[in-house]
Amino acid sequence: MESIAIVLSLLSGVALFLYGMAVMGDSLKQVAGTRLERILYKLTNTRVKGILLGIVVTALIQSSSATTVMVVGFVNSGMMKLIQAISVIMGSSIGTSVTGWILCLSYIEGGSGIATLLSSATIAAIVAIVGIFLKKLSKHSRNRHIGDIMLGFAILMVGMQTMSAAMSPLRDNPDFLNILTIFNHPLIGILIGIVFTAILQSSSAAIGILQAISVTGVLTFSNTLPIILGVGIGASSPVLLSSIGTNTNGKRTAFVYLIDDMLGVTIWGSIFYIVNACVELPFINVIMTPILVATVNTVYRVLTVCILAPSIKIIEKIVCTLFKESQDDIEEQADFDLLEERFLKYPELAISQSHKAMNGMAKAAQKNVIRSMDLLTQFSEERMAKLEKKENIIDKYEDKIGTYLMQLSKHEMNTAQTKQTSEFLHSISDFERLGDHAYNIAKAAAEVNEKSIQFSPEARAELFTIKKAVNEIVVNVCSAFQDDDIALASKVEPLREWIGVLVHEIKNRHIARLQNGTCSIDQGFVLNDLLTNYERIAAHCSNIAAVIIELHNDDFESHQYLRNIREHKDNHYIKLYEEYSKAYSLD
Repeated sequence: MESIAIVLSLLSGVALFLYGMAVMGDSLKQVAGTRLERILYKLTNTRVKGILLGIVVTALIQSSSATTVMVVGFVNSGMMKLIQAISVIMGSSIGTSVTGWILCLSYIEGGSGIATLLSSATIAAIVAIVGIFLKKLSKHSRNRHIGDIMLGFAILMVGMQTMSAAMSPLRDNPDFLNILTIFNHPLIGILIGIVFTAILQSSSAAIGILQAISVTGVLTFSNTLPIILGVGIGASSPVLLSSIGTNTNGKRTAFVYLIDDMLGVTIWGSIFYIVNACVELPFINVIMTPILVATVNTVYRVLTVCILAPSIKIIEKIVCTLFKESQDDIEEQADFDLLEERFLKYPELAISQSHKAMNGMAKAAQKNVIRSMDLLTQFSEERMAKLEKKENIIDKYEDKIGTYLMQLSKHEMNTAQTKQTSEFLHSISDFERLGDHAYNIAKAAAEVNEKSIQFSPEARAELFTIKKAVNEIVVNVCSAFQDDDIALASKVEPLREWIGVLVHEIKNRHIARLQNGTCSIDQGFVLNDLLTNYERIAAHCSNIAAVIIELHNDDFESHQYLRNIREHKDNHYIKLYEEYSKAYSLD
């Protein structure tokens, strides 16, 4: 029964510790707002800056994993380059060791009189009292978040004290002492550190528990070092999980964290145990204390960064070899590389480069619309995942090209260039919306699959007809944009009008089937969603086609062009409309 009580007490301490650390980290991010993120991806232009920023940010948010996960997101979105991310990740490895020093405060013991004010219990109590007053009485959200930080710190301290109190009776327990002896074997100790940290999802928590064990006075340097070596590798598990669903560079970034720690373990572990085998080191059997545990952890991480920092380019090559880019990744990066800042001084060249990059966006949007419609008849989780990944890439195109065009608009341009830049900004929004509607169609397809919805034969035939029409309008407008094909662009508006007629007619037919019991309401909800998205896709295609035509004619009032063509349809328009009405007839 006593052992059960010890385990429960230890687990409650771990729970309080993890919760306190989470509250501190989350509240610190609330206080900082988006400044931490901006600092991370803007001020990492040199190796030293990146390492220092990694140290500072991780020390603030109390989690190297959280810092690295943020960095994975930045690299995945294209805001940060892989080589910049490596230096930040190295710095985060040092920054996370700061938590161990903070935890040393929980082992301060007061004597009598005024010295009791220095005890960890007193410090935690004072911090908690101030924190709860700020949280409950302050009118400013910033001060309330500061109160949360202080409460998180107090909970963290109480958690450490609870863990230490739970471990204290074990100092004279022979079974516990026997268990510790297996830590002396380096490989077993490293493995225990990996597994333990992977379960806790926090290297700081693992070090904190190690500090709590050291209070018993039975932990030596020889069985502490291998656990510390394993802790870093184990802490990579949440980072690796965060890379699921990211692009190639996102996965590369996540594995940098793992590779850094594995190299550190291999290098310093080999050096230490080889030297100790030749000349027994005098400190091998030193009894560890919380301060010594924090010291060893920090020294190991600093030495690892010092030896790996000059090899950042080699580490980059290693992860690039492990994760090779697909042809799609290469094409996307080539499109983004077109948007060189030095071209902004030459508007004509910058506009040309933007157009080339937008061609890549057009291809991606076209493929996703077609993928989404195919999901209705060939649904699979793999296809859905690919569509979601490509949707994120389309969003990235909008962000990259939009930012570039906004920067270009600040430079001196003639009237034609200014108008063209403005129209391109509208067009990338239309291409992005094509991606959004494709995703909506994919979600409708997922619902059809999940609920096993079966459309009537008539509805399936109608959906097949409008699918072909939408497929043609998307292919036409994307090809027209890429090739500056005015003749192809002129075919878009008549087809858009006919798609609108199809949508209206299919809805009316569904209502008739609903009344005679051929179709159900559930089918109607999904059908309505699909038709709405088909109609919106056609409308965005029309907007893009209008831009193509008006840019070619040096007339930049695309909305006026659409109004004119709809009000005054010429013979060419009428002929095309009649052809489409025959090609995509519901009868």
